[in-house]
Amino acid sequence: MRPDTTAIVTAARRRRELTRAKAIRALHELDHAGTPITFEIVAHTAGVSRSWLYAQADIRAEVQRLRAATQRASSAPIPASQRASETSVHARLQAALERNRTLDQENQRLRRQLAQALGERRQSPREASDPKPERVQKRRASVTIGPCH
Repeated sequence: MRPDTTAIVTAARRRRELTRAKAIRALHELDHAGTPITFEIVAHTAGVSRSWLYAQADIRAEVQRLRAATQRASSAPIPASQRASETSVHARLQAALERNRTLDQENQRLRRQLAQALGERRQSPREASDPKPERVQKRRASVTIGPCH
C-alpha cells in the first residue's frame, strides 16, 4: 500500500512558491536600491543557493539582464525608480527631433532672407554720396622732436 503523498507534494509546491517569491522580491529590492546585481548577492539576500538560482530559467534570465544593465553603467547604477522609462526616452527623442526640424526650417528661412538681401544690395545703384572705396595709403608718421626745456 502506498502512503498518501498529497500532503508532501503540496508542501513541496508551497515551499517552491515561497522560495521563488523570496528570490523575485530580493531581485526587485536590489534593483530598486540600485545595488549591482549578481547571483551571489541575490542568493544571499533571498536566502537561497546560487545553484538554485541558476536552475530557475526565468529568474536566471532576469538576474543576467539586470547584471548586464548595471555593468553597462559607467557610474554608480541608477535605482529603478529614477531611471527614465522607455516611453519617457521616446518622448524626449521626439521633442528633440521636432526642435531640430524647427531650427532647420528657421535656418533655411534666414539663409533665403540673407541671399535676397545680398542680391538686392548688389543690384541697387550706389548713391552719389557713397564714393567707391579707395585704397587706404599707408602714411609714414613723422615725428618731430621739439626743443627740450
